[in-house]
Amino acid sequence: MGWQARLELHGSAVGGRSRLAFAHEGPLRVLQTLHPEGPAVVHAVLVHPPGGLVGGDELAIDVQVGPGAHVLVTTPGATRFYRSDGAPATQTVRARLSDGARLEWLPAETIAYPGCLARNAFDAELAPGAQLLAWEVCALGLPQAGAPFATGVLQQRMAVDDVWLDEGRLDAADRWLLDGGPGLAGRRALGTLVLARGTPWTEAERERLLQAVRAELPESLAPVAAGATCPHERVLVVRALADMIEPLMALWQRLRAVLRRQAWDLEAPPLRLWRV
Repeated sequence: MGWQARLELHGSAVGGRSRLAFAHEGPLRVLQTLHPEGPAVVHAVLVHPPGGLVGGDELAIDVQVGPGAHVLVTTPGATRFYRSDGAPATQTVRARLSDGARLEWLPAETIAYPGCLARNAFDAELAPGAQLLAWEVCALGLPQAGAPFATGVLQQRMAVDDVWLDEGRLDAADRWLLDGGPGLAGRRALGTLVLARGTPWTEAERERLLQAVRAELPESLAPVAAGATCPHERVLVVRALADMIEPLMALWQRLRAVLRRQAWDLEAPPLRLWRV
């Protein structure tokens, strides 16, 4: 038996002020809510006091954002999937956005420790007029600490409605996937960033967003190899590989600032947590 934890977040807007109500079961909760940008955007910091997940642990996060509310969710530290003796560890996030709602899902990285059996999933449902900016960054093993991802399995999933799905199984035994050119090419940090909305962009809007994003992408493959595309008229996706987490997270922060300005006409002051 592992830790079973559930957290429910309910974002709402009253008089131009976004608010967040929450309820939890088990060791998963909101550390605090903040309004560093003013009343229109509420920031929430989530914490998991045990500090990581082992076999049998199950974390479930349900996020609902009401009309006109803008909720930003982040974490102060990495999500760690530790070695398992046989049972998988899971984290599932389900986000449901009403018309006119905005959600920024911006957690710190996920670290898959050697020997983990893990599943990490994020599913979003967007009403017409809803908007989502979400990212996932993953590190396989801790090679700098002499703990490469030599054994273990991580299943990753990100989905938006029924229009976009990215799902994969990263098995340490699959050397072709981890080290082959069409796979991770020996890199052990990977990330996906998604901008989506419930109403399609025009072709001109999609091109403007893509051009703005591509202008920020590295011209060489070092230290980050990245590319951007619109696989659907409602979804923009950036994928990236790197040797280390730090340059990848720095790129994601720059792209968040670009997309906030281009899509929402908002500035993007860096979160205080990211400067620590």
